[in-house]
Amino acid sequence: MKSIYKKYLMATAPIWVGGFILLCCIYIFALAPQKKTKNQIEKQLVEKKQIYELALETSKVETKIKLKEQLETLQKKLAGFVIEPEDSADLIFDISQIANEKKVDSFSIRPRESRRGSNSADNENINENSIDISFKGNYDQFATLLNALERHRPVIFVDDFVITRSKEGVSGHQVNMNLTLFVRKQQDS
Repeated sequence: MKSIYKKYLMATAPIWVGGFILLCCIYIFALAPQKKTKNQIEKQLVEKKQIYELALETSKVETKIKLKEQLETLQKKLAGFVIEPEDSADLIFDISQIANEKKVDSFSIRPRESRRGSNSADNENINENSIDISFKGNYDQFATLLNALERHRPVIFVDDFVITRSKEGVSGHQVNMNLTLFVRKQQDS
């Protein structure tokens, strides 16, 4: 009886192993690549659905109104960072007024040569203008002036500053500051 089972097992085992290997090959070479392709197509379908839904949403009147309001809000925020070219002289006057209010001595302000690449074509809407100021004052005057400049609208960026300690008997330390502000480029009509 054992020999019949043994003969049966010996005859069917290669068929089962061959069938298993054949099914594995079919899966590896036929079904697995199709699964990758199916996943890629499903991703593309999801992306296209999102684009379609966005297009439908933007075509609605309420959405257009909402986007227009958001654009206006962002333009108002931008106005806090960028000045018009004709207002740059007023800004220099504002900085001088702030210095006078803080009662610093020997205040001077002058435009700085533009840093290399600051007015490049990288940005088609704004330029950087750089200003050097220098004055003499104590630490409190420096701190209040710095605070006032950083809180100013449109924003004035303080790039760096150097404080040179005064010699004994001389009142006020020498302070040199480099400031940067953004100026809107003239648009060609």
